[in-house]
Amino acid sequence: AFSLFVKAKEVPAASRCPGGGEGVRWRCCRQAFEELPGIHRHVALHHSGDVGRQAGLGAGPAEAAGSPAGSAARPSGHSCGSPEISWTLPDTSHVSQEDLTSVIFFFVNILFLFAYLCHAVGSQVGDVLLYYCYCEVRDPEKLCAWQKALCQHLHLTGKVRVASEGINGTVGGSKVATSLYVKVMLSQPLFKNILCQEDFKSSAGGAHCFPDLRVGVFKEIVPMGIDPKIVSYKETGIHLSPQEFHREVEQYLSQATQGQSDTILLDCRNFYESKIGHFQGCLAPDIRKFSYFPSYVDENLELFKDKRVLMYCTGGIRCERGSAYLRSKAVCREVYQLKGGIHKYLEEFPDGFYRGKLFVFDDRYAICSNEDIISACRYCGVLWDQYKLCSSQHCRQLVLTCPSCCNKGLTACCPVCQEKELKVTSRASGQILKEECECTRRRPRVPIEPVSPRMLDTGK
Repeated sequence: AFSLFVKAKEVPAASRCPGGGEGVRWRCCRQAFEELPGIHRHVALHHSGDVGRQAGLGAGPAEAAGSPAGSAARPSGHSCGSPEISWTLPDTSHVSQEDLTSVIFFFVNILFLFAYLCHAVGSQVGDVLLYYCYCEVRDPEKLCAWQKALCQHLHLTGKVRVASEGINGTVGGSKVATSLYVKVMLSQPLFKNILCQEDFKSSAGGAHCFPDLRVGVFKEIVPMGIDPKIVSYKETGIHLSPQEFHREVEQYLSQATQGQSDTILLDCRNFYESKIGHFQGCLAPDIRKFSYFPSYVDENLELFKDKRVLMYCTGGIRCERGSAYLRSKAVCREVYQLKGGIHKYLEEFPDGFYRGKLFVFDDRYAICSNEDIISACRYCGVLWDQYKLCSSQHCRQLVLTCPSCCNKGLTACCPVCQEKELKVTSRASGQILKEECECTRRRPRVPIEPVSPRMLDTGK
């Protein structure tokens, strides 16, 4: 609606003559605009209400009548959604004009006006939601189409994976938009009595935390690389609340210092996640992808034999399939998992046994609840935990490099990439390709842990 409004103010090419101002491309409210940011700023400041009303015109009869969010009414042929979408978009008639304007104005700001300001006050402009729901989905394509329409309707960005086993998403937007999103998801009949308010993890952010919106249908809602029919989420481990998990970790650390523990505190995340933050005394596998986790378990079965395993991950979803796979091997005494993941744990224990930052898969890279820095600059060794992408375009891995080293030009993940960055700027075909660098070549795909008694020092 915003784009169409701006398009309507465009000056016809034939009318762009010296008499009317050769550089004038748009006219609105008796003002002439030569640059795109100028007309965008004007429309955002003075016509947000008009744009909002114009956006409302795209709704079908069901929406125009003010049908409740998440109702079972099907969109008519005139609806802005495709015929495949079986659920209506949320009704926004109850949202005040002020709040609705802030949604539109926010997006214009981050795109054209105040990107740097939005980054500085990210905690005040919106939220990022993280959630998942395992359930049987008969028509993943239909759910995908509805989910995409819903996110676009609320101006959300992020990533949503849909499969026959459920849905997994992380989306960002204004506080009004994310709140509406949660309400609609909870009222969706497919998720009724399965998904609840507590399943949504929220952190300060917004739509600017993601480059775009990606919604798709996949075989798994979390890529473990094993058919969900072979290892099902229904065979998961025992869920522990943050309070229960906290008590278990406390007991584990107490016993570990005396060398009497029969428990393994297992981090199910990738090495670059646990590198900047983890639970004290944990076993953090040196794996690059969650799809390597099954192989890691297979190669280290002796390690888990007759052990009580406490598993955790970011939001809980990797533990659902990971614990199911570990249980399928029938070597552990018990397998437990942290319900809601680190995200929920930090909400209740911001200064608990988890130290450092929590890695997130968006442009923020990490969120923090305590001031601990447990990682170091790749080059000089100074304490540092803020990731950047490797500056070598052929690699693009994450690297920890402090401002001082960045100023010296040390911005790649390893010497090999640093050298290639200087030599290789593009391919003959113009296509940028990923290559194996020193970092990945020297790291075993699946590390084998020593079975001999390990140091269980809580500071390790």
